[in-house]
Amino acid sequence: MSTVEINEEVSAKLNNVRAALAGAIVGRGDVCLTCSFQAEDVLLTKLAQELDPNIPVLFLDTGYHFRETYEYRDRIAREWKLNLINLLPEKTVAEQEAEHGQLYQSAPDQCCKLRKVEPLFKAVANYRVWITGLRREQARSRTSLEESAMFSLPGGRQVLKLAPLASWTTRDVWYACEQLSIPLLPLYERGYSSIGCEPCTTLPLDPNDPRSGRWSGRKVECGIHIQAAPVAN
Repeated sequence: MSTVEINEEVSAKLNNVRAALAGAIVGRGDVCLTCSFQAEDVLLTKLAQELDPNIPVLFLDTGYHFRETYEYRDRIAREWKLNLINLLPEKTVAEQEAEHGQLYQSAPDQCCKLRKVEPLFKAVANYRVWITGLRREQARSRTSLEESAMFSLPGGRQVLKLAPLASWTTRDVWYACEQLSIPLLPLYERGYSSIGCEPCTTLPLDPNDPRSGRWSGRKVECGIHIQAAPVAN
């Protein structure tokens, strides 16, 4: 495929995403966007800001991120004047480790629950629409991802969860970021393909699986994109 063909294809996809975002954002104040500051999330943030410069951008500040992630977050937040909301767990890293040790080693699901799932679900419950940068190509667990679906939070509350980039490839994302002059997280230059908390992120173990460097292959999802269990009657 030529550069011209790629440009036309990605331009068409960008127009579709802008239209989807406009339908969700324009004239409303109950919409949030989650951003890990990986490429697709930053691209989506840029596009959402075109429609609402003050859209709440939620970042899960686990306390375990790479130094480069924090520095990049702060740079983008400053240069783009983001309405950035850092979501913090109930306990600091020091408090959690004093009580439980290094949960990311002994019980990674519990660590993700305390430092990601609970803070995010508590925050998202304040909105009607939750926009994410999820893509089907990211992992086998996401191949059936829908662009728009109701999502059940703990307690039974539902929010409309949008994934406007669901059908996008990594090539699409990187090309769009280049066309829009969006700088990317420097960790990509070191070979990382999926970037989370530093203790649980390595270079990909499988070149065909971008998330194979997460949790040393022990799991593939942190839990924030899994429906809550139904509330018992």
